[in-house]
Amino acid sequence: MMSVLTARPLVVSAEQRKVLERMARSPSLPHRTVVQAEALLMAADGVSIYETARQVKVASNSIRAWRRRFEREGVEGVGRIAKGRGAKPSVVTSEVEAAVVHDTLHVRPDDGSTHWTTRTMAARHGLGKDTVARIWRKHGLKPWRIDTF
Repeated sequence: MMSVLTARPLVVSAEQRKVLERMARSPSLPHRTVVQAEALLMAADGVSIYETARQVKVASNSIRAWRRRFEREGVEGVGRIAKGRGAKPSVVTSEVEAAVVHDTLHVRPDDGSTHWTTRTMAARHGLGKDTVARIWRKHGLKPWRIDTF
């Protein structure tokens, strides 16, 4: 007979349970926090990792990570985004911004086009297309509306 591997119930104190229940019911906390609180309560009740993942609609690895973080940090770690996750901030120097504006107004694209696109300008300066779009918006530039150079 094969045994089914199940995680041990998460150890949660009475005070931690009260806080988690409050978080799980909260209409104002971020969705991530509410879902993690629900999952941790289920883990404390002995629900399997896979069943918890199915019910809260996340990957089972997320449940495991949340359990580990809760064991390390307690309630303070619930809803926190792990360090190194998310978009990295990019800082555009004033020199780069000035070069983008100058090239937009005074330089013709290398491919023979009549005007710059955000992608071609981004490739020229090693930036993202959204960064170029922000610079153009900031300076009121619309190169696609310029008739001639």
